[in-house]
Amino acid sequence: MLRLKAEKNAVILAHNYQLPEVQDVADFLGDSLNLSLEAAKTKAQMIVFAGVYFMAETAAILNPDKKVLIPDPNAGCSLVDSVDNAYVQKWRERHPDGVVVAYINTSAATKALSDYVCTSANCLKVVEAIPRDKPVLFLPDKYLGLYIKYKTGRENMEIWNGECYVHAELSADKILEVAKRYPDAELLIHPECGCGTACLLELPKLGVEPKFLSTEGMVKYVKVSLKRRFIIATETGIIYRMQKEAPGKELIPASEGAICKYMKLITLEKVYRSLRDGVYHVVVEPEIAKRAKAAIERMFQFQ
Repeated sequence: MLRLKAEKNAVILAHNYQLPEVQDVADFLGDSLNLSLEAAKTKAQMIVFAGVYFMAETAAILNPDKKVLIPDPNAGCSLVDSVDNAYVQKWRERHPDGVVVAYINTSAATKALSDYVCTSANCLKVVEAIPRDKPVLFLPDKYLGLYIKYKTGRENMEIWNGECYVHAELSADKILEVAKRYPDAELLIHPECGCGTACLLELPKLGVEPKFLSTEGMVKYVKVSLKRRFIIATETGIIYRMQKEAPGKELIPASEGAICKYMKLITLEKVYRSLRDGVYHVVVEPEIAKRAKAAIERMFQFQ
């Protein structure tokens, strides 16, 4: 793998939810925001993106002079698939002064229809920066949207009815049950989780103050916190990285079954084949890439 990377002048980017063996060969490991940033500044001529397809599209948009590969083009995303771009276009026509904010878990075509792209790490900052008299369409994750609407108190915010099938299963009841079982644990929740605002309202009644964090935020928090036990409410793949970077901490998944079938399509063998054979090339139509890039670059001011 090291020899091939050197020969191809390649770099491997891997999301936190990837299989342990894939994480181990990555040059950069992180969440959507950090991998987007690494994709934008890497000097390599080839990027192998161990993640789902929209992430590789984003890397291709930010690196038009580089060859971007995804080891398995079938690595999709239920959030991406939920969006109807024709509706988004009609919404823009009905609200000429409106602002479309697209979570990074969207296709290049959806990003091209948007004013801002955001991640779970910066979506609150993005929406807070929009003048309150302007209507907002937030898509596609309804749980993240409800969390942002609750935190901002914004009434003129339409939320798309989409969900990550993995995070949707992490309901308020399920997270409350685990929190009661481990009352001394800090509870870290990804804002895509199905518990939504219910956890914000109900958990404090039990003396539990949940922290809503991006995956990268979770990793950083576990490393610096003085607590020893944590409940991790997101896809379980992140726990492998946490165990390596925060040894000695006890990490409890909110659900052992929180596993993304799309992320797990990327295997070490497929990463190797991608490097060796130059497959599968991710290409975004130039005009879509131009408009999507503008929306993505507006995000970078909210790091």
